[in-house]
Amino acid sequence: MAETWTVQDAKAQLSELLRRARAGQPQRIGVTDTCVIVSEKDWAALQGSDLGVWLVESAPRGQDLTLPTRGSRRGDPFADATRTARGARR
Repeated sequence: MAETWTVQDAKAQLSELLRRARAGQPQRIGVTDTCVIVSEKDWAALQGSDLGVWLVESAPRGQDLTLPTRGSRRGDPFADATRTARGARR
């Protein structure tokens, strides 16, 4: 479990707090609305990869994709509104 520092102690001993965080020991600051300090290396490891990057990197290469037709059995849901609006302008 990470050590909890008061804000006052964290300010006074910032170098020590950062040394511990860089050593892989997360450090908590504050009693209410606590913040956690971790090294940038640890933070990057926790973030994982971006979904968009993963999708691009994982896309199939060199294969033809069969795309479904874009036609719809529902028809145009705005067709009646368009006819009504055209008739009102005349």
